[in-house]
Amino acid sequence: MEAEPQRKFGVVVVGVGRAGSVRIRDLLNPDLSSACLNLIGFVSRRELGCISGVPQISLQDALSREDVEVAFICSESSSHEDYIRKFLNAGKHVLVEYPMALSLAAAQELWGLAEQKGKVLHEEHIELLMEEFAFLKKEVTGKDLLEGSLLFTAGPLEEEQFGFPSFSGISRLTWLVSLFGELSLVSATLEEQKEDKYMKMTVRLETKSQRPLSWIEEKGPGLKRNRHISFHFKSGSLENVPHVGVNKNIFLNDQNIFVQKLLGQISEMELAAEKKRILHCLGLAEEIQKSCRQSK
Repeated sequence: MEAEPQRKFGVVVVGVGRAGSVRIRDLLNPDLSSACLNLIGFVSRRELGCISGVPQISLQDALSREDVEVAFICSESSSHEDYIRKFLNAGKHVLVEYPMALSLAAAQELWGLAEQKGKVLHEEHIELLMEEFAFLKKEVTGKDLLEGSLLFTAGPLEEEQFGFPSFSGISRLTWLVSLFGELSLVSATLEEQKEDKYMKMTVRLETKSQRPLSWIEEKGPGLKRNRHISFHFKSGSLENVPHVGVNKNIFLNDQNIFVQKLLGQISEMELAAEKKRILHCLGLAEEIQKSCRQSK
């Protein structure tokens, strides 16, 4: 007897910036998870025609075509919610770059819609697939935190496109929650010099055992993309992450997780824990935004 041909899901990529281009490259790569995915086309507001032999198709086509079963949403954050809703309503599975939405209520509603439609809604978190994170996770496991801080610096980002800094920087918040468990907000402030495209958000958080954690996002012209950590434990300190190797294929690894969800290979318990973490981080991001606006 011949082996049954593997199930293939037709995919469109929406948005072809840096992440979208990497997604297209990975979908064209004859990898294990890509074998389950058939790249049908991409959607872009720009007229691009063709990328690596992949045709551009209209959003309407992507939504209505029966051979399109999956959408990879790689557009700017402010458009995620609208695209997710459109594709779920059209009966498609969705992989979306973080953050899936710019409010907790919207994320909860989208998850409810995915469950109602019986579709997979997957929010990408490549930062949890990085070598640095794996190193940190190993280092902090089983240790008693006394206090910690995470400072992230980078060039300016447009808030209209990428959301308030607590949303555009949600990968740092996700690191802290994944390392130290659910957190609560103590205070948050935002210092801005709009004419200089500079901003600094300072967030004070605490762990369930009331240990202080601070998270600072500083963005402005000339600031290099960098992450500085300082974690103090009863048994010693961890200052900055050593260079632990290249982050290979993190988008592809994320795609593998998504395919496992499509094929029903991830347990309900794991899915529930992931959803809980994502909604906790989005809820915190929203609280931080409110706190910063009130403190102004």
